Amino acid sequence: MSSTDQPQAANTIAMLGQAYSLLGFKIVDGVVGAGYPQKPSHSAVFAQIKREGSRLTDLAKGANMTPQSMSELVAELVELGYVERKPDPTDGRAKLIVLTDRGNACIDAAQTTIHGLEDHLTAILGPEGHAQLRTLLTTLLAEG
Repeated sequence: MSSTDQPQAANTIAMLGQAYSLLGFKIVDGVVGAGYPQKPSHSAVFAQIKREGSRLTDLAKGANMTPQSMSELVAELVELGYVERKPDPTDGRAKLIVLTDRGNACIDAAQTTIHGLEDHLTAILGPEGHAQLRTLLTTLLAEG
């Protein structure tokens, strides 16, 4: 679909949402293309998880999800071999969600895809336009 085929967004918020969705799907496409099958919803885990591991409640909070919903995503990623549950060394009652070697490689593939998308944004907007976009988004996010 060319940019002229896409409906015009009614407002800035809708445009930001469309850009977020588009880029999210492009990242998943890049990761899947690199040999790491997953669903777009799995990005909620990969975007939040720390390389040293994260608690499920922290993943859920960071993704603005319920722990139950996050637990379902984690279970899917365990089945796919991207993460595993391990005892939290700081609290024997808690579990950490930890990336496997495959999970780390998947995140590396996502980072490669993201770098390519950054380059594509620069090609479309020019270096000054891309820098201006980053400045404006930084201002918006700081007001969060």
